Amino acid sequence: MSATFATFGNDLHAGRRILPIVSRRRTWYLISVVVVVLLGALAVVRGPNLGIEFTGGSEFQIAGVADTEQSSAREVVRAHLPDNEPKVTQLGGDTLRVQTEQLDSDQTAELAGELATAYGVPADSVSTSYIGPVWSGDVTQKMARGVVVFLVLVAAMMALYFRDLKASLAAMIALGHDMLLTAAVYGVVGFEITPGTVIGFLTVMGYSLYDTIVVFDKVRENTADLTGQRRRTFAELVELAANQTLVRSINTSVVALLPIGSILAIGAFLLGAGTLKDISLALFIGIIAGTYSSIFLAPGLLVDLRRREDTIVRHTGALERARRGETGSTSEDSARAPGAEDAATRGGDADAADPDAADPADADTADEGEGRTPEADPADEDDGTVGRDAAPRPARQQPRRTTRRRRSGR
Repeated sequence: MSATFATFGNDLHAGRRILPIVSRRRTWYLISVVVVVLLGALAVVRGPNLGIEFTGGSEFQIAGVADTEQSSAREVVRAHLPDNEPKVTQLGGDTLRVQTEQLDSDQTAELAGELATAYGVPADSVSTSYIGPVWSGDVTQKMARGVVVFLVLVAAMMALYFRDLKASLAAMIALGHDMLLTAAVYGVVGFEITPGTVIGFLTVMGYSLYDTIVVFDKVRENTADLTGQRRRTFAELVELAANQTLVRSINTSVVALLPIGSILAIGAFLLGAGTLKDISLALFIGIIAGTYSSIFLAPGLLVDLRRREDTIVRHTGALERARRGETGSTSEDSARAPGAEDAATRGGDADAADPDAADPADADTADEGEGRTPEADPADEDDGTVGRDAAPRPARQQPRRTTRRRRSGR
């Protein structure tokens, strides 16, 4: 199977096989829009599950519990805070994390003691922490600021590297698609949004842009001598670049997804560690989305953004006219061939149909031939072959007698 995949990749790179990536770019656009809208609607209905780092509140960690069932912790918290629904999460095999709204020192100490009693652990096995609204608001503000600065710097870098603002814009649109899709899936799954999630999102941004830059670099290589060649249009060269980097992108993504998928499985099903789940899910979905967008969205966006440039319009028009002209010449030659044969058969223009007739020497030869025809071999007269040979010989000389009459004016 690996040999078959390698052959497939070689065919794509050599251009012997072309997948309709750019030519069907509107299909990929439609698929992306439908998926993002559907998942985004489900995520909005479910609502974001913000972590305590963004909302503020009190956190209790109960270590060394014999039974990790969560109903006891919920009942204890509801008894103290009837209007608050706590977030209870299992960490590892014997630790529970309970998050509530903001509590003062007395409420925190009282609730910690009751949680220890409910789970039958010493009071010092329950650790408490408090995150105020000022700190959580500062984290949110710095996160948004970091994302904006990152996007601005990357967009400027890509514009300088490719010397084309449209290439940078296409990459940013593809990146926006990856972020929306990752956030939508994250919201549908319902994992808690923590600083680890933000780290995962920033990592996804870097990976998505890296893959897109690889594709665009191949596009630049293929289109370096665009106007000097007459084999492919700009869109066809971009599609060739996307095909040439397809297998490489798939291999890179698979290698990256294997360890991330393992971390996600361990964090979600074995350890129950929130830090592992949030960052690994963001990375897992983001890498898949980034691979898809860099191959199926970014090249098509680049073609749509640049196809109205004068150089590309003139080159594409000239190439299409040349292709139509080659097809038309072939058709005309094929159409004229039977007509020429008919004209020669009908003898409409005897001079054109029979080039020998235009040579004056032919008339003399014809006269001499006619003079020699009756003087056949005497042996033929004896065995009766003169009658048999006389019929075809005048038929072969008929065009020359016609030419002779035409020249004499008769």
